Amino acid sequence: MDSTDEVSRKRAELEGCSPGHDGWDVALRSLRALYNRLRVEGKIDDVDEAITLYRAALELHPSGHPHRSSLLLELVGCLSCRYDDRGVEADLEEAVTFARAALELCPSGHPSRGVSLDTLAYTLWRRFTKQTAVHDLDEAFELHRAALELHPSGHPERSSSLLGLLLCFSSRHDNQGLVADVEEAVTLGRAALESCPPGHRNRGVCLYNLANCLWMRFTEQAAICDLDEAFELHRAALDLHPSGHRERSSPLDGLALCFLDRYDIRGGVVADLEEAVKFGRAALELCPPGHPSRGVFLYNLAINLLKRFKQLAAVRDLNEAFELHHAALDLRPPGHPGRSSSLNGLALCFSSRYDNQGVVADLEEAVRLGRAALELCPPGHPSRGMSLYSLASDLWKSRYDNQGVVANLEEAVKFGRAALELCPPGHPSRGVSLYNLAIDLLRRFKQLAAVRDLDEAFELHRAALDLHPPGHPDRFSLLHGLALCFSSRYDNQGVVADLHEAVMFRRAALELCPPGHPSRDVSLYNLAIDLLRRFKQLAAVCDLNEAFELHHAALDLRPPGHPDRSSSLNGLALCFSSRYDNQGVVADLEQAVEFGRAALELCPPGHPSRGAFLYNLASDLWKRFKQLAAVGDLDEAFALHHAALELHPPGHPYRSSSLDALAHCFSSRYDNQGAVADLEEAVMLRHAA
Repeated sequence: MDSTDEVSRKRAELEGCSPGHDGWDVALRSLRALYNRLRVEGKIDDVDEAITLYRAALELHPSGHPHRSSLLLELVGCLSCRYDDRGVEADLEEAVTFARAALELCPSGHPSRGVSLDTLAYTLWRRFTKQTAVHDLDEAFELHRAALELHPSGHPERSSSLLGLLLCFSSRHDNQGLVADVEEAVTLGRAALESCPPGHRNRGVCLYNLANCLWMRFTEQAAICDLDEAFELHRAALDLHPSGHRERSSPLDGLALCFLDRYDIRGGVVADLEEAVKFGRAALELCPPGHPSRGVFLYNLAINLLKRFKQLAAVRDLNEAFELHHAALDLRPPGHPGRSSSLNGLALCFSSRYDNQGVVADLEEAVRLGRAALELCPPGHPSRGMSLYSLASDLWKSRYDNQGVVANLEEAVKFGRAALELCPPGHPSRGVSLYNLAIDLLRRFKQLAAVRDLDEAFELHRAALDLHPPGHPDRFSLLHGLALCFSSRYDNQGVVADLHEAVMFRRAALELCPPGHPSRDVSLYNLAIDLLRRFKQLAAVCDLNEAFELHHAALDLRPPGHPDRSSSLNGLALCFSSRYDNQGVVADLEQAVEFGRAALELCPPGHPSRGAFLYNLASDLWKRFKQLAAVGDLDEAFALHHAALELHPPGHPYRSSSLDALAHCFSSRYDNQGAVADLEEAVMLRHAA
């Protein structure tokens, strides 16, 4: 018989009996049982009627009635189901209240005590995930352990107790970052799955939760076997949650997360990213407006689309990511535990659009949102470290990178230190925090030339590298960071051995970025830059030739529309200019000007690289004037250097270079035209520089 028809028949039987009639209680119990079965099987949407029926039944079973505890437990199940579907917090609070009442009716020795312990523990855990009150989680641990003692091996409810403890360990790990908790969660997940053979009602849930724990462990320890097993388990769970099942969205989202991580570790295979987006969309489609998981799935899909934007530079992906993050934020009003994540997600979108289009207003908005997110992550909050890092990064890019304001760099370092303090030895995010602080210290060293900052950056990068052994997907970033340190020390002290070390670490980083890796273009570009610098120092033509080759390879990976194309064009301009300086072939200078113009065209007003590219093109035009005496080149060099100087206000690290370059222009015009005022201006500018 069809489920809907069966419900209608039993409802009619109930309506045919008045309350108090001998058959009324029987009919009521029959209809309740049917609702409960259909709810468990995910085949019922209208849970409101079931709740109404349970409330009516409770009135007929007052305190002391032998069936009252079971009615309370069934009502808790319905309230929890409605909370899952609609997210109304009052349902969760009432579920906790009724679960406590049920437990009080099940003293030691009562056959339902174990189930009552697990039920109350589960509702407290759900409330912890909503309100993050640690006392709820602590009590949930205590209750689940007590239930497990009542559910020995072979007991039909043992898997429920094991799963409950798994969820508690997983949540404590998310809240406190203890590696031991994720290990315990995996162990419990395996035990729960073993107690749920094929056909068991909890098998799908066990598959999903164990897969989730393995994925979590993979994100921290980078063991590919964990990710592979998570894939296998999520697919098995999906098979047990066919189309129409109320829990199908969970394994779909789990698969999306696995594909995203495989994209990161397999060198940026775009097919993995496409699968992540596909499964993320499928999960979201099963969570219509009002579904309690809709906010999470909106957020996850937005993250996948933003990553695809960074790989493929399709603006529609960025636009959709904006739309989804805004929609998720609307579902996370002030006080919602996920609001800080949505604010950070929007900040990432604005920051990425700034990187792509160079509009400073986007970066300012990223900083504003980052501050708002941080305010929601007080000390002890599990997302505080991420918020500190994101805000520090945008602060550096924002007012420091564009205006040279040291105060913003100081604030970035302060936030970096605070983030590291939240990641003691053994914390899964310690390596990332070490790297981020090292980068901020290196930036401050470049501004203030305090050697202690450089020394500490070296120390932090090496410590981070120790936490990312060969094979770790993030090792590339640490090698890149050490290369930056050696390169910066070379700039400061001029020891050629440091430049050799920088090149060595750049090569090591490039080896970890084979063709198809999302960071290969960056590695090619960085190695080319240091080889060009070594050529300028040692005049080894092989270095210059390799720099040309690498810049061309990077440019091929940065087609029109790619946010970093301008950097590769500028890198080639620098190579041609350097070869002109070395060999004096005018054709090289013409190429330098051509590539310099192409780079500048991709950097409209507000772009963070506009000042540097104005300066470089102006310098090449001045060189061409010196060679060919075309006054138009000198006039344009003046205009470009003046424009660059406006972008390098007092205190900016490149201001002295702009002043000195303008002095060269005035001096050259004096040599060409003999106006004493030009010579006086050149002298004044050199003093200012």
